[in-house]
Amino acid sequence: MRVVLAGGGTAGHIEPALALADALRRLDPGIGITCLGTERGLETRLVPARGYELQLVPAVPLPRAITPQLLTVPGRLAGAINAAAAVMDRVQADVLVGFGGYVATPAYLAARRRGVPIVVHEANPRPGLANRLGARLTDHVFTSHPDTALPRGEYVGIPLRREIAQLDRLSTGDKARSWFGLEADLPTLLVTGGSQGARSLNRAALGAAAALRRAGVQVLHVIGPKNTLEEEPPPGDPQYVVLQYVDRMDLAYAAADFALCRAGAITCAELTAVGLPAAYVPLPHGNGEQRLNASPIVQAGGGLLAEDADLTPEWIMRNVLPILSDPERVVAMSEAAARMGRKDADVTLARRVMQIAAQGRV
Repeated sequence: MRVVLAGGGTAGHIEPALALADALRRLDPGIGITCLGTERGLETRLVPARGYELQLVPAVPLPRAITPQLLTVPGRLAGAINAAAAVMDRVQADVLVGFGGYVATPAYLAARRRGVPIVVHEANPRPGLANRLGARLTDHVFTSHPDTALPRGEYVGIPLRREIAQLDRLSTGDKARSWFGLEADLPTLLVTGGSQGARSLNRAALGAAAALRRAGVQVLHVIGPKNTLEEEPPPGDPQYVVLQYVDRMDLAYAAADFALCRAGAITCAELTAVGLPAAYVPLPHGNGEQRLNASPIVQAGGGLLAEDADLTPEWIMRNVLPILSDPERVVAMSEAAARMGRKDADVTLARRVMQIAAQGRV
């Protein structure tokens, strides 16, 4: 069986595709997997690092809505479709699975041209243009939210890496804190802005560093690989550990009692899967999807919601510190977050993809 995965640009498109690839390979070690991407996305680094073949097609940015502007890009789009079709021909694809992003649109159209079965997975409550197009070309549509507005959408959750989905935070906590140089018995706040970091979160957390220390809270702060600090927190106890990047987010989650973070689809899915409560700070721009990602978790009692403009050191001390100072409240919020999590989306989607591929070309 040969599967082509199309999802590129951001980690939100790439990580679910790679988690699905891992699940497919566990179910069938002999399966052929090829990933489609563009040269401008994170896939150029993430896909080869996970051991999968990556084939690049030209990036064709499209309008965010289906408008007459689509007619301005036919030449470039045709070239990208031809490139994607050539990859499918070469590997003799049995199925295409798309996750959105620049590469998904030409991949869907190429699969339709070649008669290759199409599977669409949408990670966000508000689907992007590529997946809205893809959903018109297939009956096989899967979503990470039960209310995603796509025809024939089946709710399965977001495929997650096994080290995240199977994490036992309680049994791993002491090891994880030692890994980062943290104390085993102090309340711990994880601050992360996602794969690229978030300056507003960085500023607010660093501004609260002294007050958090006085309250006996230690901090693991992942500032993002492209960010620098104007002023490092001075050494002292409790620890305030600053890292640009963490490649063991499972240990970062296990080390923490609470998180301060953005509300991307992957972040929300991972935190609920591991049962880590958080203060979610949605991106202040875009179409509001990050707020939609976090709102059900907050409504269920598994987190807080803060506007980016309202996030200050004082907000952290007023809203986050009381939770970290109350172990019973931390436990209750952890349990509420965990009830919202889906740990098996990778296997569920992998089995469905294999069934669809086995049914043959359309």
